[in-house]
Parts: sequence; structure tokens; C-alpha cells
Amino acid sequence: MNTIAKVGVIGAGTMGHGIAQACAVGGIDVVLVDVAEAAMLHGLSAIASSLDRLVKKDKLAAAAKDAALHRIHGTTDYAALKDCDLVIEAATENEALKLEILRKVDAVARPAALLATNTSSISITKLAAATGRPAQFLGMHFFNPVPVMALVELIRGLQTADATVDRVAAFAKALGKTPIVVRNSPGFVVNRLLCPMINEAVFVLQEGLATAEEIDSGMKLGCNHPIGPLALADLVGLDVMLAVMEVFTRDFNDPKYRPAPLLREMVAAGYLGRKTGRGFYHYG
Repeated sequence: MNTIAKVGVIGAGTMGHGIAQACAVGGIDVVLVDVAEAAMLHGLSAIASSLDRLVKKDKLAAAAKDAALHRIHGTTDYAALKDCDLVIEAATENEALKLEILRKVDAVARPAALLATNTSSISITKLAAATGRPAQFLGMHFFNPVPVMALVELIRGLQTADATVDRVAAFAKALGKTPIVVRNSPGFVVNRLLCPMINEAVFVLQEGLATAEEIDSGMKLGCNHPIGPLALADLVGLDVMLAVMEVFTRDFNDPKYRPAPLLREMVAAGYLGRKTGRGFYHYG
């Protein structure tokens, strides 16, 4: 089995820079690509800040921090991906955008390279079909915050080869992650269970059954969840939650997945959670 020594990450947002950090700390060289230079620089700054916090908490040596930062190369040029062993697309949850990015990556990546997407709900089979290497394509769904969360869902499209899954599973383990392998289906496993629960919590709030604080306290104290569903929605982003539920509604053709009207209204108002300073709670 060939080793994965260099990884490309497309998208320098929360998930993208988190994946880049996890790879760099794990000893992997990383090319972090974003179409906007400002976004790419912000991603690099976020990684540096995150590593600084780990050093201050004595969870990472200063020398290891410096080595990790040295392994990351930020750029806006897709051509920099040409010698990567694995390229992970981590753009926003938009199917058309992901298809466009994957076609660009497929055109520059070397023939033996593996391609992955960090989508949380979009069909892996459909995304794979947009590339010239569907057998070398799979879903690699990390969880936020990537440096902390141990799980990685590896999602097989209909075309994904066993060798691709085996190689990426070994890579995930080398990063200290625990991979689970699942079949392609909207939401895969974790979000298939989690997102409808969060959506139902929004319905409960909308109907005035309890306050956001009471709903979250109920799930933390009654179900031993480390964070309440509404606080988690704020962390994930209400726009992301809405996008996932819309995919479920469309692909399952089942009204039980319909997004809560309050969720739609909050997204329309720009109340997206932590990243905008306001969601079900206020931040900053």
C-alpha cells in the first residue's frame, strides 16, 4: 500500500484549515488552497492561533508547532496540487460548487492521486462521476473541530475501489483518527441521526415548549450529550444545517425531514450561529 505523504486541501474555512492542521501535526505535508487569498491567509492564521493555544496548554511542544506550520503551504493556485497523493475538497456544502472544484482538481492531480470530499450530505456517487477517476474517489467526512474530534466517516460511492478505502482508512488512523466505513446515502450515518434531532429541537423551540437554554440543558442532563442541539447548531452553522435538511427532504422525498420554518427564517436573517455572532444564542 502506497503511503500518503502529501495532501491537498481545497477550502481554507473552518473544516479546511482544521483538516490541514490535523495533517500537518500528523507529519504530513499540506497544500492549502482557497480561491480567495484573504480566505487562505485567514485559514493559515487560524491554524497558527490554534497551535499556539495547544502549546500554552502543554498539549503540543513549541518545536512541533513550528514543524507543523512549516509543513503547510498556502496558495490560490490549483497547479500546486499536482504532486499530492490525496486531495480533500472541503468547500462549503454546495453541490454545484463542489462539482466545479472536483473537475478542476481532477485536471491537475497526478493520475495515481486519490480524491476525497468532506461533504456532510451530498451523494458521493454523483460527485465521483464528475471526475475521471471514480474508483479513486470517496467521501472523507471529518467532524468539527477537526483537530479534536476523533471520528472520520469514509463513504463509499458505487464506484469506489476497495484499495481506495483501505488506503485512506490507514491514512486516517495515522492521523490518530478512528474511521468508520459507510455506504453512500444522504447524511451517511452520523448526520442522518444528528441533523433531524437538531431540526426537531428547532421545532420544539419554535412551538414555545421550552427556551433554547432549557432544551439544551434537557439533552445534556437527560441524554448525557456534551453539548445541546441548539448550541451545536450554532457551532455547525445554521446555513449548513438548513442545506443538509434540504438535501434530506429532496433525496428521501419524505416530509419528515422538512426544515423547521424557524431555521429558514434565522438563515434568512443572517443569524447563522457562532460565525456571525448570533444564532440561537448571542456570541461576542
